[in-house]
This record gives sequence, structure tokens and C-alpha cells, in this order.
Amino acid sequence: MAGHSQFKNIMYRKGAQDAKRAKVFTKLIRELTVAAKEGGSDTEANSRLRAAVIAARDANMPKDTIERAIKRAVGGEDNANYVEMRYEGYGPAGVAMIVETLTDNRNRTAAEIRAVFTKYGGNLGETNSVSFQFDRLGEIRYPAAKSSAETIFEAALEAGATDVISNAEGHEVYCEAADLALVRDHLMARFGDPASAKLIWRPKNTVPVEGESAKTLFKMIDILEDNDDVQTISANYDISEDVIKEMEI
Repeated sequence: MAGHSQFKNIMYRKGAQDAKRAKVFTKLIRELTVAAKEGGSDTEANSRLRAAVIAARDANMPKDTIERAIKRAVGGEDNANYVEMRYEGYGPAGVAMIVETLTDNRNRTAAEIRAVFTKYGGNLGETNSVSFQFDRLGEIRYPAAKSSAETIFEAALEAGATDVISNAEGHEVYCEAADLALVRDHLMARFGDPASAKLIWRPKNTVPVEGESAKTLFKMIDILEDNDDVQTISANYDISEDVIKEMEI
């Protein structure tokens, strides 16, 4: 019986992983669709589409799936009209949060996002009510094995980056939001495709969160990430490794 139970647990984990992968693909296909409709199928000329393709490759999306999504969007087969919406507010422990969405139904998405904030003790504010606590930046990531920290640093500065952080896990290159495509393409010419290249909201200051508040915050983020309309979630929390380990036990 123990063996059967273990098999069921493995199958459950695999099912959960497959479901999560499908969710990720749904969000990526939505971004590919919007980018292709907005600027055409040429990744050289369409910076947003190029970033979407990089993200899709990083998620191990099959090449034919990427190409099919772009073709359907440009050919008019995908007639869903997605609108970009940004929601700002505070979560548990006063954590500032920005939730970016792509939706074909504003009312539905607004109601669902508001319900999650309310359920977990947060509250939504007006646009720009918390974004002033973040910097809007371009972020380009490369794995550590791609090059030395010194080489990446020099190339990034030459490309126009404003900051580079390197550690055992990899290299993070930051630049002004308007310079993302320029810096990314400069680095790609030298180092190839990055692991990711995207616009981010980087908090200027962080809020320490622990105990039950940390658990509630993570649960809230999980629920938001499970929503097909939600593309990114940015928050200014600071949770220690010890607290994270405690939650995993």
C-alpha cells in the first residue's frame, strides 16, 4: 500500500506541475498574441515580440507552439482583443503590490483581482497609488556559465546599462526602461539569447514580513498567479530564508 500511495503522490505532483506549466504557456501565448498583433511577426523589428519569444523559449515552450501563436495573431485567426490593465494596492503586512494583466474582459478581471485582495486582508488603490515606491527598469538575465562577471559587467556598461549584479546563480543587468531593447540586442550580439529580458518593477524599499503574514502573502500571490489574466506580480516584501524554510516544513 505504501508503494501505491507513493505512486499516487508522484502522479499528483506531476499533474500539478503539468497544470502549472499549462498556466504559464497560456500567459505566454497571450503575450505572444498581443505583441504580434501590435507590431507584426518580425522579431527584429518588433521588440515586444522578441522579448515574448525569449520568455517562451526560457519556459521550454515548443518552437511550433510559438510560431503557431504568432501566425494565428498576425493572420487574424485569434480574434480575442486583450487589454493591458494594471492594478495597484497593499497586501498583508502593508506590502505594496502591482498586478499587471492582459484581459479580454475588464469587469471580470477587476472583480477577481479585487476579491483576492479583499480575501487576504489587502486593499486595492487607484493607479499610481503604490507604483511610486518602485523603479520601472529593464532587466536582462544570463546564467552564470555564460561569461565571467567582469566580462558581463564591461559589456553591459558599454551597452548602456545602469547596474549589473552577478552571483553564483547568474548575472542580472539593469537599464532604463526605454533602453531595454537597445541593451538587450547589444548583449545578445555578444552572448546570445538571455534567460530573460523584460520590464520589471523594482522596489525602492522593502517591507519585512514574517510568520502568518508571510504565509498569507504567499497564498495570495499563488492565487493571483493562478489567474490566466495575470501576467506579472511585483511586490516589495522582504522574507528571510529562515522564514521561507519554516513555511516549507
